[in-house]
Amino acid sequence: MNTCSESGPPHDALFFVLAYLPVFELVSMSQVCKSLRDVINNDILPWLNVIVEPPLNTRLSDDILRKITSKANGRVRVLSLMNCVKVTDDGLLKVVEENHFITKLYTPGCTSITPEGFIRAVKLLTNDNHRLKSLKVSGIYNMKKEDLETLHSLINLNQAQQKKGKIFYHEYRKCSSLRHEEIDGSVDVDVCPKCHEVRMVFDCPGVFCPRKKQHQTIECRGCDHCIPRCEECGICITGLELAEAACADALCLECWLQLPKCNFCNKPYCNQHAHQGCRFSGSSGFVCTTCHAKFC
Repeated sequence: MNTCSESGPPHDALFFVLAYLPVFELVSMSQVCKSLRDVINNDILPWLNVIVEPPLNTRLSDDILRKITSKANGRVRVLSLMNCVKVTDDGLLKVVEENHFITKLYTPGCTSITPEGFIRAVKLLTNDNHRLKSLKVSGIYNMKKEDLETLHSLINLNQAQQKKGKIFYHEYRKCSSLRHEEIDGSVDVDVCPKCHEVRMVFDCPGVFCPRKKQHQTIECRGCDHCIPRCEECGICITGLELAEAACADALCLECWLQLPKCNFCNKPYCNQHAHQGCRFSGSSGFVCTTCHAKFC
């Protein structure tokens, strides 16, 4: 197979692919050869949507973020930082100051960003009648009801727009970060009706929900701190319906019965963590990581 230097510049079709790649893939491709590096670094289009997810998120600092976003020459449209714990208020504000056309600002799990810093960033982005379409702040510590009301007012959400459709825990956990806006609307968090904290609030999808069946007056809506939910079907579960899994996620008894079990401890993984099981050639089933460490 010819190398990049032998085959000349990259094919024109590559330009159409780059715009769909996440930041980690772009950075990796830019290190393959000089031709690819020049194409990626000199093309603005791939950098208009800066989406940082694992494994790059743990390495991303303020300086690296600013260097990445600078490639768009102030034209970043989507800034999605998923669990980027090293990014601070200062880093976010510097990027926002240099990119006034951001329409989607996502910082879920960015624990070094404060509610005050995020609100300052949103204020900068809503100057001159610029319209932010959606915000994601779940996982930012100490977000208060007053902060949420400020965010709503800044992006001009009226009372009707603030009312969301039902958000199901299992659907939210399984879909990609870019599809979250289709599920949770313009702002992802809400005030939990149970604990009154600002968190992601989920609904119960079960028609025959055990809580609804036993206590007709109880609303099965709340954050995952107040109401544990099955990782597979999203139904709310109590201690009686909670079944033990090989991973840390909760399962209802019905889903537990349907999932494949570890050959040793008879515990299943949820589908999201099924890849963690150890499989051996010539044998059926799998062994969970805990049993593998003990017996294999």
